[in-house]
Parts: sequence; structure tokens; C-alpha cells
Amino acid sequence: MAGPMEGVKVVELGVWVAGPAAAAILADWGADVIKIEPPTGDPGRMFGRMLGCDLGVNPPFEMDNRSKRSVVLDLTTAEDRQIALELLSDADVFITNVRPGALRRLGLDYETLAADHPRLVYGLITGYGESGPDADRAAYDVAAFWSRGGIAHLLTRPGDTPPFQRGGMGDHSAGMTLAGAVCAALLARERTGAGQLVSTSLYRQGAYTVSFDLNTYLLTGQPIAIGQRATMANPCMNNYAAGDGRRFWIVGLEVNRHWPALCRVVGRTEWLTDPRYADARGRAANAVQLIAALDEIFATRSLDEWADLFAAEPDFFWSPINTLEDVVADEQFHAAGGIVDVPDGEAIVPMVATPADFHGTPSSPRSVAPQLGQHTDEVRAELDARRQS
Repeated sequence: MAGPMEGVKVVELGVWVAGPAAAAILADWGADVIKIEPPTGDPGRMFGRMLGCDLGVNPPFEMDNRSKRSVVLDLTTAEDRQIALELLSDADVFITNVRPGALRRLGLDYETLAADHPRLVYGLITGYGESGPDADRAAYDVAAFWSRGGIAHLLTRPGDTPPFQRGGMGDHSAGMTLAGAVCAALLARERTGAGQLVSTSLYRQGAYTVSFDLNTYLLTGQPIAIGQRATMANPCMNNYAAGDGRRFWIVGLEVNRHWPALCRVVGRTEWLTDPRYADARGRAANAVQLIAALDEIFATRSLDEWADLFAAEPDFFWSPINTLEDVVADEQFHAAGGIVDVPDGEAIVPMVATPADFHGTPSSPRSVAPQLGQHTDEVRAELDARRQS
């Protein structure tokens, strides 16, 4: 199960998460990814210690570096820079999230490489873009994606402090964007014969994530109101707690379609003709008392009991608010391919799958993340053989 990217050679000069994530997706899809690391290693190798993992594992690094080959090169030396250029001489793709200024100093910027390698697809992730006053500014996704991109503000309740982002959220979505852009550029190369620079930024990714809000503001000058649970104008689009404390979300976006189903589920069909609730305007005007009444009703049964009642209503859309333990135990998560078995010698390590499946050219990870420099000798031998051929 080599995958649709079999035969594609990718050289990665990535640090932390965003660049490595993009290359990891391509590796999952079958590409041969050679990861260039400094003698001290990708700083992402420190994640295990940073997260307090005391079992000798580094789960975030494993997620974003499986199926790759690691080569140690000291790019501050002319000799190792030359080896990097040799690796790139027959590569299809170069992936990096190193700052553009540093890439220029190393001679690994797009303009320099494209002059000698016109077929190379060059994939770049930056913090804030390729031009402008902050083009070379350092960024992690908490800064550029979460904070500056507007997400943290939109998720902050009035009077509260901003919520903390979970690790790698912006990096992983930017990595998926770049992986898709690289594939599009490879397709274009089939037509034109020419490679190109493709790029995305954590800032742009953050803005795109909240583009419902941003585009509404651009086109109308008005922000979309941020919902408050106790006053939601549409009670069918709200979260509630069952009697056992487990929470769930009702997602009845179409108010007229989903309101009758909610009334039937909670045994309040009289609400369908109640003048306070009979139309969407009335439900919005009386939202506080209606939501309070629903809170009382939902508190009378466990979530499992409610789930059985919900299942009897085809037009009642809902979802449990899962913990991590719930996700891992969810039969549907496994049925949907959410876990992939990664070979580790004779063993198998279950990990989270990247979220795309290829039914004609199925793919699967080939190995766990490499040890630092694990493939240096192997790759150097390949270069020696190429020189002699």
C-alpha cells in the first residue's frame, strides 16, 4: 500500500510542527521524505520532555515524522550545504518552514534553488507571509494563527481571558494546506514541465479558519454576533447537559425543520402551537426561559437514555461533546479510519491517521519517526552511488 505519492522524492528542512506536518502527510501518502536535521536535531524532538512524558516516547514528534528518513547535516558548513544541494538535485519537492532570511543565508531560498532546479516544487510555510514588515518575524501557531488570526478573540467570552490553543492546531491545518498545494503544483508540472513556489502562512490559515466572520465583516462592515449559551436565539443550535453531567450539542441549524423534532424528543409537542415558541422570532425573544426549560428536561435522563430517544428522530441532529477517552473508545472513530497502525520493527504502534483516504491507491505509514541521523549513512551511500553512475 505505497500510496498515490509513491516515487515522489521530498526533501524536508522543517522545524517544530508546521513544515514537518506537511512533509509527514506526503510521507503517509507514499512519498520518500528525507528529513534534514542539524546535529542537535529538529527542536520538535524535545516535545516529549516538554510535555512531561516519562515513558521514553515523543507522541507529537511521532505524529509528524513517521515514515521519514533522517539525515544529519550541519548547514553552516560548505561541505554539508553541498550535500543538501545534491539531495535536492533530483528531488521533486522541497518542504520548509525555516524563516526566509535564514534560507537566503544558506542559499536554500526559492530563487537560488529554482535557477538550478527549475522542476522543483518548493513548499514554504511562513508565520506571516512572504512580504510586508513582519515577513521574517518568528512565529509559532499560537501567535500567528491563534492570536493574530483572530481565533482567540472570537472564542473569548465577555469578561474572560482568552482560551489556550491546543498544541499544533494551526500547524497541522497549515501543513494540510501546503500538502494540497504541493500536489496541485506537481500536477501543474506535469502539464508545463516547470516547478514553482507554493506557500501558505500561519496567519493566513488562522484568518481562513474564521473566514465566516472575516468575510461577513468585509462585505457588510458588521461582525457576526458571538453566541451565549443561555440566550441563544435558536435553541436547536446549542449545548446542554444530561442528567449524568455529560454534555452534548444539538445542531439543528434549519430552525423550522429541526424545531418540531426537538419538541417531540423532549415530549413538549404543545410548544409547537405555544405563541411564545411557535415561530423563530418568538423563540428568539423568549430564549432565556426556553433554554432554562430545556435544561431542566435534559437533566432528567442520562445521555445514553437521551441518545436512544434522539435516534428515533431522523431530523434531530446532535453530537456528544467527547473527551479524548471518548474519541478513542468511539466505534465510529475507528470505523472512519481515525487510527492507523504504524510499523515499528516487529511491533505495531497505533497513531492518529492523517484525514484523507485513497481508495484506488491506498496508503499507510511505513515506519515510526526516525532516530536523529538514523539514515545519514544510507542516504550518503545513495549519493555516492549516483555520483559514480
